[in-house]
Formats: sequence, structure tokens, C-alpha cells
Amino acid sequence: MVKMMMMAMMVGVAMGNIVDKTCKQTPDYTLCLSLLRSDPRSSSADTVGLALILVDKIKALGAETLGQINEAYKTKPMLKKPLDECSLRYKTIVDVDVHTAIIAVKGNPKFAEGAVVDAGVEASICDGGFTKGQSPLTSLTQRMEKICDVTRAIIRMLL
Repeated sequence: MVKMMMMAMMVGVAMGNIVDKTCKQTPDYTLCLSLLRSDPRSSSADTVGLALILVDKIKALGAETLGQINEAYKTKPMLKKPLDECSLRYKTIVDVDVHTAIIAVKGNPKFAEGAVVDAGVEASICDGGFTKGQSPLTSLTQRMEKICDVTRAIIRMLL
């Protein structure tokens, strides 16, 4: 019984080391650790699994941003045109880029990398469509760009 508990603890430590080691190879170690450690799947994931967890984080942030866009339509009707553009871009992130990345990370990671890069670009273009200082989405966009950068770095480890 004691041996089994020690082995389970060693496996947990080894898996934690995979997260730490992987995150050290990304552009934002602290963000990477925060994102992965907040998901219980990371404790038993390999690099593909870690990449998929981060793709899920992109999807969740995309959905959150779409919710914020819908709220902004009510509170900032004068921003309808750039909000329409952002809505299309974030729907592309959630429906196309995430779907592509999930499939490709298991098969051809190069396509997953492209999808994640596109998600970051879509978010950036969305924010750039507002007159300077008027975007209600800047903080979400910056977070999306950072998560995409970390995700891309992990996907590149699969190439």
C-alpha cells in the first residue's frame, strides 16, 4: 500500500515536471503555468494533451468575448460596426480555428499551429477595428493574443 502511494506521488511529481518543463519553453512561463495548472487534466497530460488544454482555453476565452460583444451592443450602440466585425472574427476563432486546431494537433500539428496563429490575428484585427481607445474588448484581445502565443509554442514542440 505504501509503495503504491509513493508511486502515485512520483507519477504526479513527474507530470508536474512536464508542465513546468513545457512552460519554460514558452514566451510566458507564468501564464502557461496558470492556464495549465488550473485544469486537472494537466496532471496526467502529455504535450499533445497540454496543447489541447490550451486550445480549450482559447475556445473559452473566445466564447467569453462573444458574450462581451453581445453586452457591448446594448451599452455602446454607436460601436455597432466594429462590434459586428469582432463578432464575425470571434465566431471564426471559436468555430473554425479551435476546431481545426483540435483535429490537427493530433494529426498534423503544423495545421494546428496555423489555426492558433490565425486566432491571435483575428483577435488583433478585431481590436484594431475600433477608433483608438474605444474598444471595450482590448483586455480580452490582449489575453487572447498571449494565450495563442503560449499555445503556439507548445504546438511547435510537436513538430
